[in-house]
Amino acid sequence: MNYSLKPKTYLCPIFCILVKTNFMLIKTVRGYTPSLGERCFIAENATLIGDLIMGNDCSVWYQAVVRGDVNAIRIGNQVNIQDGAVIHATYETAATTIGNKVSIGHNAIVHGCTIEDNVLIGMGSIVMDHCVVGSNSIIAAGAVVTQNTIIPPGSIYAGVPAKKIKSIDPHLQQNEIERIAQNYLKYASWFK
Repeated sequence: MNYSLKPKTYLCPIFCILVKTNFMLIKTVRGYTPSLGERCFIAENATLIGDLIMGNDCSVWYQAVVRGDVNAIRIGNQVNIQDGAVIHATYETAATTIGNKVSIGHNAIVHGCTIEDNVLIGMGSIVMDHCVVGSNSIIAAGAVVTQNTIIPPGSIYAGVPAKKIKSIDPHLQQNEIERIAQNYLKYASWFK
């Protein structure tokens, strides 16, 4: 595990005093403690709970919650979970598995499902229980992928409920999915 629980110090301009902060919550639940890979960035106010195993070079941004209290959450390498996103599961019925090089957009919800490698989950989208999002796919911002949906690899889904709008072309895959995943590796390096 390569994360720091050291408090950060800043100057409070209102009271002109130094304040130490450490709001990151890494919590053991039901005997499970989150396990993080190497070189991960966890924002100070992110929350990681329970049965969570995260790979290398991941980032969990401000106010994001990864809550493995009721079932397992497994996250691959180079995954970024952006501000306000929630990763959860369903008790005894639906674990959550996220592959490598996945971007979970701001305020998205990923719940009790499988996200394969090289996927972009758009801002504010919802992926529900027992869904499978195939590799090299995009879930558009604001989309709702309803329970039990199987998304074939290389697809773009949008809408409420989400439907396939087209297949992804190699240019879009490289210039969106791969670019965003690489950018978040760079952004995380600024905070370490």
